[in-house]
Parts: sequence; structure tokens; C-alpha cells
Amino acid sequence: MTAQLDTAAPHTTGRTARTLSNRVGRVRELGILVALALVVVPTALVNPRFVQPQSLRDLLLNASIVALLAVGQTLVVVTRNVDLSVGSVLGLSAFLTARQFADHPGTPLVAGIGFGVAVGLACGLLNGLLVALGNVPSLVVTLGTLYVFRGVDYALAQGRQVNAANLPDALLDLGSARVAGVPVLVLVTVVVIAVAAVHLRSYRSGRELYAIGSNPEAAVLAGIPVARRTLTAFVASGLVAGLAGALWVARYGTVDAAAGTGLELQVVAAVVVGGVAIFGGSGTVAGAALGALLLATITSCLVVLRIPAFWQQAIAGALLLSAITVDRLLALRLARALRRSEGSSRA
Repeated sequence: MTAQLDTAAPHTTGRTARTLSNRVGRVRELGILVALALVVVPTALVNPRFVQPQSLRDLLLNASIVALLAVGQTLVVVTRNVDLSVGSVLGLSAFLTARQFADHPGTPLVAGIGFGVAVGLACGLLNGLLVALGNVPSLVVTLGTLYVFRGVDYALAQGRQVNAANLPDALLDLGSARVAGVPVLVLVTVVVIAVAAVHLRSYRSGRELYAIGSNPEAAVLAGIPVARRTLTAFVASGLVAGLAGALWVARYGTVDAAAGTGLELQVVAAVVVGGVAIFGGSGTVAGAALGALLLATITSCLVVLRIPAFWQQAIAGALLLSAITVDRLLALRLARALRRSEGSSRA
């Protein structure tokens, strides 16, 4: 009887851990929705045009690129790493994609976008090899490649830009096209979010990313291929950034070497505000996307209310600090609850 109880205890503790983690995740995402309501409702009362269909479509479009990057960033952050190069990868991919379409007018739409994705994938592969196989901290690697990729972008551009007049209509139409009133770029972002969410939740390789972030040493002892999973996370982040770069061209038309500058900070803020633990091991891509939407909504609301740009940055920074603080408090509370549950199971 005692042996049976001892054997069942780890399973009970594991179920309790998953239940508590899922509950914390739902609370975080619900908190973002409440924050969205607290931001949107007062702004709509001051300026009712803010909630008109076209305004809401523009808001979703503004958030879609950051939300897309946040998906890839989430895959990296849950492994207790970070990718600071996503803005530069987007910029390089955007410029090379635009040049591909401009220099080769007959390039099919899918092939041109695929070219941009391939550029991002190559950048992510370089980051992943340095972090996973070179055992160099991701903060150092991606801070370095942030400047390297941006430098390559400026070297290739040589002060030139690609204008919308040089791009095919099919690409520009993609940036403004709608399906049932919803912009296509938003739908693409939703599909990427859904695919990443299913992978993290339902596939072993996705769940192992959380195990790596929770305890890298234990993950190695458990037989998880930590280096390969970490490499895959960085490759996926680069791939998504490459796709975001191609969609950036469709969205804005005119592209130069400065495209995406500073975007990495918005992405990290969106991920953390969205409930992804900066220390790894927990969080969802849906939460990260909601974080991107919240930050974009706050920016739009402040513009509508004619509040200076300084306060936009200050509020985003305050949200980031608050999210990190809340994440740490929730982590400590979850750890205490798990210890109590484990003690009860053993008793």
C-alpha cells in the first residue's frame, strides 16, 4: 500500500503543477483582456471614432507585425533565452525581399515571400548555432547579430530605398486585402499563432521547450536534446521574423535599411507583458500576441488623446516592469503551492 502511494505521489504532484500553471496562464491572459477594456472604453467615450470598423482594422494591422514576431520570440524565451536580433532580421528580410521583387519583376508572389522567409531562417540558424552549439549566452549572441544583420542591411542598401512603384501589385494588394472584412495580414498572424500554440501544447518537441526553460540541467538528465531544441527555437524565431519582413513590404510598400529598427524592444515587451516568463518555462503564444495588441492599443489611444510620445514610451516601460514583477510574484506563489501539494501527497 505504501509503495502504491509513493508511486502515485509524483503523478499527483505533476497534475497539480499543470493545473496550477494553466490557472496562472488563464489569469494572466484574462488580465490583459481587462487591461484592454480599461484602455479602449475611456478612449471610445472621448472619441467614438476610435471604435469604428476602419479604426479597429488599422489597430489590428499595426499590432500584427509585432504579434507575429512575438510568436517566434516566445519559442525562444520559454527556453530561458532571448532573441534581440528580430528587428534587424525583419529589416534585412524586408529589404532583400523588396529588392528581389524590384530587380526581378516576374517573381511569383509565393516565391518572393519564400525568399524573405529563407533570409530569416538563415539568420535564425546562425543565432541558434552560436547559442546551442557554441554555448554562448543568447543575450550576447543576439545583441551582436542585431548589429551585424543591420550592418549588412545598410551595406546592401547603400543609402537607397525600394519604392512601392517598383513592387508588383499582387504584393501591395496583399497588404490591403481583406477576407470577410478582416485584413489578410491579420489572418496570417492568427494562423501562425494557432500553429505555434498547437505545437507547444500538443507535441512532445513543443512541451520539451518548457522543460528546458524550467530547468535546463534536469532537462539534460531527462534525455531531452537541449541543444537541438534550442537550435530549433532560434531557427523558428528567424523564420517568423523573415515572414514578418516580407509582410512588412506588403504593408508599407516603401522599404529602406532602417525598417524594423528598435522593434526588438517592442517584441520583448509584448512577450513579457503577455505573461511569458522572462526566466523561461511558462507562457503562451496567445498571451504574447495579446501583449502586442495591448501595447499597440495603448499607443493608438495615447495618440487619439494627444498625449506626448514621451508618455507612450514611459507607459510601455512601466508595463514591462510591472509584468516582470507580477511574473516573479506569481512564480513564487506557484512554487509555494507546489511545495504544499507535494507535502500533502507524501503525507
